[in-house]
Amino acid sequence: MGKKSVVDSSLLGSPGEPAMNPVQVALNSDLRELISQEVLKIALQARLQDTQGKQDTNDQDTDFILKILESYIRNSRNGKSRRAEELKEYFLKSTERKVFVVGDETVGIINNSVYADSQKEKNLRGSLRAEVERKVSKDDIVILDSLNYIKGYRYELFCLIKHTQTPHCLVYCVTSAEDSSSWNASREPDKQYTQEIFDGLVMRFEAPDSRNRWDSPLFAIQKDDALPLEAIADAIFHRKAPPPNQSTQSQPLSSTNFLYELDKVTQDVLTAVLNSQKTSVPGDLIVVPGATEKISFVRLIACAVTT
Repeated sequence: MGKKSVVDSSLLGSPGEPAMNPVQVALNSDLRELISQEVLKIALQARLQDTQGKQDTNDQDTDFILKILESYIRNSRNGKSRRAEELKEYFLKSTERKVFVVGDETVGIINNSVYADSQKEKNLRGSLRAEVERKVSKDDIVILDSLNYIKGYRYELFCLIKHTQTPHCLVYCVTSAEDSSSWNASREPDKQYTQEIFDGLVMRFEAPDSRNRWDSPLFAIQKDDALPLEAIADAIFHRKAPPPNQSTQSQPLSSTNFLYELDKVTQDVLTAVLNSQKTSVPGDLIVVPGATEKISFVRLIACAVTT
């Protein structure tokens, strides 16, 4: 899954329209959402006060309103974890394959403690890659729910896919930095990025490009877009896997009796050369066991054969 983008196409005005400053853009994109959430919260509080003393009715109405509020807030976001959960639910219902979701929480990572240290962040990427490598196969589905914001890291994952001969795709959640910052602030305190770390992640983000073979096929999803579930399923089920190359193929293991066979062939060649010297003169052609061409005997060779 790709990290949230720092570019939002909705921020670009149409030709002929006056340019909007960042404050106006932020108000236009976030004000309606914030107002709607506050109205729902106020309505919920008022409903709880008005229905106090009516336990049964209060429980039913409260649960109903809480579900509406939770659904609205969840569906108004374009977070990668939400999209990963949608994919998991879809594949579990539409296929009989096992579905694994691998992410930072899978390996027990706390955001601020890792992304504040480059070495810890490197170790995190290695742990995620190893976890994917253990689970990926031609029969199961693996969803990597992580930032994946470094181009070189996505290429490493692509090489892993080539090695296992399984198709893949990239889902890119296109979200503005302002929306991402707002969502980060609304998370639980222990799950929030500090502002310094958040700004650093935004600055280092390398957007995926469908022209790169490791970023293709690419599905760019806007905040209000529905996830193209059928197209994603087609990309990973009906598309041919990337062909392997020398760098991603494992070399065949040597046989257990390799040294014995090598010694036997060497002894046969030496014996043939020594025997030929007894009846040949320089210039004659000598037959070597296992070779299709004869070699020219130009001088005597002193050697010994051990048995």
